[in-house]
Amino acid sequence: MNTVTSAPTAPHRHPAQRALLLLLALTLIPALLLAWQRVTYEQAQKNAALILDYPALVQQANTLGLDPLELLGRYRQHGVNGVAIYETTVQTGVQRGRIEFEEGSELKLRYPDAPIKPEGYYTRDITPGANATLTARFNIPTRTLRVADQTWTYWPADPRFLPAGPDADLVARLKAAGYVIAYRPYDSPTVKTPGADWPDVPYIIFNGTKVLGYDADPTLKAIDARLGQRLPALIESGDGSQQAGITTLIEHRPGIRTFSIRPEWQDLLQPAEVADKFVLAARERSHRLLYARPFSTVDGTITFLDDTVRGLRKAGVTIGKPVIGEFQPTPTLRWLALLGPLVALALYALSVPLTRLGALAALGVLGLALATNGTHPLAAGALIAAVTFPVLGFSLRRERPTDWLLATAFSVLGVLFVSALGADRLSTLGLEPFRGVGLTLVVPLALLALTFLPKQDLRKTATDLYNTPMRLGDLAILIAGLAVIALVVLRRGNTPAVGVSATEAKVRAALQEQIIRPRFKELAGHPLAILGLSRLFPPYMNSLLLLGGVVGQASILNTFSHFHTPLLISGSRMVNGVLFGGVLGFILIPLVAWAIRTFRAYRAPEGRTA
Repeated sequence: MNTVTSAPTAPHRHPAQRALLLLLALTLIPALLLAWQRVTYEQAQKNAALILDYPALVQQANTLGLDPLELLGRYRQHGVNGVAIYETTVQTGVQRGRIEFEEGSELKLRYPDAPIKPEGYYTRDITPGANATLTARFNIPTRTLRVADQTWTYWPADPRFLPAGPDADLVARLKAAGYVIAYRPYDSPTVKTPGADWPDVPYIIFNGTKVLGYDADPTLKAIDARLGQRLPALIESGDGSQQAGITTLIEHRPGIRTFSIRPEWQDLLQPAEVADKFVLAARERSHRLLYARPFSTVDGTITFLDDTVRGLRKAGVTIGKPVIGEFQPTPTLRWLALLGPLVALALYALSVPLTRLGALAALGVLGLALATNGTHPLAAGALIAAVTFPVLGFSLRRERPTDWLLATAFSVLGVLFVSALGADRLSTLGLEPFRGVGLTLVVPLALLALTFLPKQDLRKTATDLYNTPMRLGDLAILIAGLAVIALVVLRRGNTPAVGVSATEAKVRAALQEQIIRPRFKELAGHPLAILGLSRLFPPYMNSLLLLGGVVGQASILNTFSHFHTPLLISGSRMVNGVLFGGVLGFILIPLVAWAIRTFRAYRAPEGRTA
């Protein structure tokens, strides 16, 4: 038997498959109930606050000679409903004339006979009591001295950039005007009781890569207590990681996903481009605080705001104070749903022609899932579903192009189990990512390949494969096919090993504005599967096309592993991918058949002459 050029082995039938399929149908009941719970939760969360960075607003207002609150009111007419204000510093008091600051060297020149240290720093009251408030706030060793009938405070280090608490007057004015306020405190080990003077605002946004107090456990516990009813903002870095210590702060309270763009990046983009990113964040990534900065001009800022509001309205997201709930799926239903992926794995094992090899593969998947997810059996079940269901349809039936519909139906079933087992309170906030994303694109390839093996001794199969004569054309097609599959696998994640071209990026952006953009892997994978099932090509090439097709099915499950994306949004992405990819695949069948006939007609006279 020629292993390379012969057709792949027909799916293996087993008497137990029917019973397992019935059991799988029963396990769908808890999975469907959990999907309903999640959709209900997510539909109730379709609101967001559009807030402006207040220091950036002040800078723009000062440049234009306007009052910051007046400019903020103008932007309010275009959708802004909140601001993010920073904690003040000692320098703020100096600038506002409440405190006088002098470097020791300068003060020594003024009073050469006074016991002033030139290397030190000095402050004194202009507003009575301001200096005493500062010294009581910090654990820095200071001392007072009288110089020319004035009381100065000596500081061993420059205090101007130390955090000095909220601007209470500004907070009161903003609250009276009805704005949603987010407060941004600074972290400093010199503050005696960090968080004790935070204003009564709904949201706290920490600066930097870690939350305030992360480096000291007692301080972090105190911050957790002082947060009270305030919600901490969840800010992702470029690699998807969260601020260190944030999980401690949301252990007993919700968090709010926050989206922003770095100022230096925003400067390179047009207002409409930035608006698209904000709309995408709210619509597809569940960001509820949309943290914006003004553009260099008022007109540019208004264009951005108008485009953002228009896009949010189109997506069904309302602007207001976000109503934050927590997703709490029913634990009993999740444990019942865990049976589904295990049944699917058993179904796959029975479909492998070599029974023992199928059992070993199933055990390998089970072990890999447990090793990847440690002591989280539900998460392990989600991974099992993600790698098994994409293969299940092709392993049970692959006789005609319409069998692609069966494979897609099994993938849709897998989606329900991935969501049921993987979506919980932390994962929907983006704090507990799906473990094993890379495996979801690689393992299905190996599992499907095992179902192609003939029912014979593996040593004979290996010998047949080794002794198979290869034509240069066959070899070229195999290499090209494997290269395409590798390209599809490598293009995964937010920072893929193989990036997108500028042209493709423009096409993606254009599609994103009109629809929920389908994934490239599905647009390529579904047509490959349909062509592989059409049997238009040599058998080995049909097998290669099916391997490419299973990547498209795996991509469906991969789409739903991003639990912070609403389930219906992922569903829309899947439907678009299935529709576009499926239609393209069935259109290609007659076109490819015509091309093959044309090629053979051209070669036929050559063959007769020979």
